[in-house]
Amino acid sequence: MPKVYNGDLTKIFDITGKKAVIFGGAGGFGKAIAEGYAANGADILILSRKESALQAAVEDIKAKAKDGVQVKYYVCDAGVEEEVIAARDFAVSDEGIGGCDILVNAQGINKKMFSWEMDTEYWKAMLNTNITSLMYTCRHFGNWMKEHNTEDGTVYDPKDFTPGQASPANGYGKIINFGSVRGIRIVANGGMGNVAYNTTKGAVEMLTKAFASDLRPNIQVNAIGPTITYTPMMVGLLPADENVRNGIAASLPAQRIGYEIDVVGPALFLGSAASDMVTATTIYPDGGLVATS
Repeated sequence: MPKVYNGDLTKIFDITGKKAVIFGGAGGFGKAIAEGYAANGADILILSRKESALQAAVEDIKAKAKDGVQVKYYVCDAGVEEEVIAARDFAVSDEGIGGCDILVNAQGINKKMFSWEMDTEYWKAMLNTNITSLMYTCRHFGNWMKEHNTEDGTVYDPKDFTPGQASPANGYGKIINFGSVRGIRIVANGGMGNVAYNTTKGAVEMLTKAFASDLRPNIQVNAIGPTITYTPMMVGLLPADENVRNGIAASLPAQRIGYEIDVVGPALFLGSAASDMVTATTIYPDGGLVATS
């Protein structure tokens, strides 16, 4: 049955004890969300391809975590389905964090390429990382949520999981995909040269809606679509000229470029019971960019 929150209103945003699996968690948006979740009492498993980056991130996340919170990592290329399946099995085991209530897909790559200079191999790589990997994670973790999470988020014994037997009305969970304002806007604020990136982020919008439809009613699937933000990936893509960057900031109602912290609040909302009636949508922490079109 569809669930309606009827608990303590002071805890409607509470994620204490929840199990959060965060792809792309070694840096950027994923790490920022991991720190925010850990500070609010959720157990954390971060995943990425580089073990050294994961190890460093774990220490940073632990420094901000509530007492008793688990913070672990797992090396995984989310663009390889077999590795995603192995990551899921680890995540829900006692060796991992014992379940998955919240899945965050913050993995992604970008490289500015005008259409006349586009590299086909990089196009394929961007499709694999920015959209196919999300299909793998949403599919395998979403099916696990359906089989194992009761409506209040309690996890059954992971050993009982049988792949491919998801039941239409069972399960509880939250899935948060990372899109971009570039999924709905093409040009303003340096948007040219993003044929591949914009295509993948537009696809994230529809993938999110489709999974939300399939995983109904108690697994909410949403996306976060930031604007230009100071992340490790974006720093190298931002204009070097400070005057140009200032011009970008001035064009936004918020009058500044984004920071990683700007996605943490939306992620806390989308990971909590406060968002139980919110699904198949994208929240845009974009400084008002969509209002300028």
